[in-house]
Order: sequence, then C-alpha cells, then structure tokens
Amino acid sequence: MKNLLVTVVLAIQVLVGYAQFADSLENALKTAKGEQKVKNLNELFRAYINSDPVKAIGYTREALSLATEINDEKGMAASYNNLGVSYKNQGALDKGLEYYLISLRIYEKLNNREGIGTTKNNIGTIYSLKKDFGQAMKYFEESYKEFSQLNDKPRIIGSLNNLGNLHTDLHLYEQALKYYSQAWQMSEQAKKQFSDPLTNLGNLYFRQGNYQRSVDYYEKALTLAKRENNKTTILNITANLGEVFDQLGQSAKAQIYFDSALRLCKELQNFVYEPQILKNRASNYARQGKTKEAYEAMVAYDKAKEKVYGEESTRKIAQMEMALDLQEKEKQVEGLKQQSKIDAMELRNSRLVITIIVLSAIVALGLFNLFMTRRKRA
Repeated sequence: MKNLLVTVVLAIQVLVGYAQFADSLENALKTAKGEQKVKNLNELFRAYINSDPVKAIGYTREALSLATEINDEKGMAASYNNLGVSYKNQGALDKGLEYYLISLRIYEKLNNREGIGTTKNNIGTIYSLKKDFGQAMKYFEESYKEFSQLNDKPRIIGSLNNLGNLHTDLHLYEQALKYYSQAWQMSEQAKKQFSDPLTNLGNLYFRQGNYQRSVDYYEKALTLAKRENNKTTILNITANLGEVFDQLGQSAKAQIYFDSALRLCKELQNFVYEPQILKNRASNYARQGKTKEAYEAMVAYDKAKEKVYGEESTRKIAQMEMALDLQEKEKQVEGLKQQSKIDAMELRNSRLVITIIVLSAIVALGLFNLFMTRRKRA
C-alpha cells in the first residue's frame, strides 16, 4: 500500500510538471515572434503529442506556416518532422515518410547533425513498420552513428532500443538482448530511467515464450510510463499485456487490456497499433468460444491492416522514393552543368586576359617605337 501511495504521488507530481511546462510555453507564445515563436510552437507539439495529439498537430501546422513565411529553414525542418510523427502515429505511413524525407533534406542542407540523426531514426521506424528491414537497418545504424558522435545519451538510448527491436523482428534475440541491456544500463547511469528498454525486454521474453518474466518487465515499464505521462507508451504496454495474458489463457484479464488499448488508440488517434490489437482481440474471443465477436474483430482487423499496410501505401512510398532519387540525380547533373559553365567561363576569362596582355604589349611597343622615331628626328 505504501508503494502504491508513492507511485500515485509521483504520478501526480509528473502530471503537474507537464501541465506547468505546457502552460509556460503557451504563456511565452503570447509575446514570442519570428523564429522564437516557431520554436515555441514546435515545443508545444512535443508537449502534447502523447496526451492531446489533435492539439499537438495544430501547433506544428501553425509553426510550419510561420516558418515558411519567414524562411526559417530549421523551424520548417522541425515542423515537417513533427508532421511525420503525427501521420505515423495515425497509421498513414506513406504520408509520415514523405514528411520525414522533406525534413531530412532540409537538415542535410543546414548540416544540422542532431536533426539528421533524429529524422533518420524516424525514417528507420517507418521502414521497420513496413517490414523493409534492410532499409530500416541502414537508417537506424546511421542515426546511431550520428548520436554517438554527438554523445547525446538520451538519443543513443533510443537508437539502441530501435536496433534491438529490429534484431528481435529478425529473430536475432541474443543481439537484441545486448542492445536492450546496453540501453537500460545507460538509462540507469544517466539517473533517468526510461520505460522503453524495459518494454522491449518484455517483448523479447514474450517472443521466447517466457510469459511470466515478460509480464514482470511490462508492469515495471508501465509504472515508469505513467510517471512520464507518456500515453503512447502506455498504449503500447497495455496492448502487450493483453497479448501475454491471452497466451497465458487468462481471457477475461486479456480482454480488459485489449479494450483499454483500443480506447487509447481512438483517444490518441494512434492507429498504427490498431491492427495487431484487433487481431489479438479476435484470437482472445475465439479462445472463449465467442465466434460472432471473433469474426467481427477479424473484419475490423482486415480494414485496419489495409489502411496501414496496404499495397496502395507501399506503392506510394516506392514512387516517392524514386522521385526523390531522380531529383537528387537531377541536382547532381545540374551541379555538373553549372561547374562546366564555370570552367568554360574561367577559360574564356583566361583567354581574354591573355589577349588583353598581348594587345597591351603590342600597343606599348608601338608607342615606344613612335617615341624613339620622334626622338631621332629631333
């Protein structure tokens, strides 16, 4: 009971802290102008994305509009990245990737390494969700390299988690465990415990069939996520707990978690988790012999899956990637043309200088001869 009281008190303190932070940003927004206003708007997006996503996306759209108007490229890159996060959470993976790629191009132009690392990490997440593990690995490793060189501990922890997730998906559990353990150790050393490494360790043990140990890690992670008031993580862990209790044969308990997770999906408009939750819910109904409910859940699952992972979405991503590659090649060709023009101009200038020098020498020689002729006559 004492531990529960401490947890409740800590949760209240965190909630108050988040509310005060958001209030201070909104108060600062009233007098902020230009680039500072863009920055405040994007910070408000991050303050609300896990608790009030509709409000969050409104702030970042306003930030993008203002950043474009005043040509604040860093603010534009941050806004596009935030829009990518919003669309990814809603399950619109192709749209999320489009915004991430625009953000990455701007950050690369500015040579903003923190922005480059963050955006590459987000792009890797999209490819991981699309099951394109080769591309996901490429972007996660590049992101990890950027953050390691910057010695950005919190982001290094995030990169290690993503690399662990990817290796888990590839069934390389021993390597995944190393990544998760390293992330948790760094988290403890930083004296700021993150819920993600614990969640991922729970996922790993679930994959290996060690359900009770999986529950232990999920429950620890859920406690931390509630302290952080990170509703997206709470949604993820809640769905996971439903799945593990379903596997343990505790159908009634599993149903409570699935229902709670679906409510959070709608509340947060975070539909990327919805297909798997619905699939697991159908499985749980089937275990209970509730055939009608199982069928309805599978129909809902098919619709949700098509929305997030359908062929149309995949085709749009491929077309967009090809277009971006073509644009990059066109830029390179244009750059070569410009360099060729510069070289040709420099050659013409060199020839002109030589011609001027020769003509000047001829004129000087003629004047000298004229001077000498007149002197002889004199």
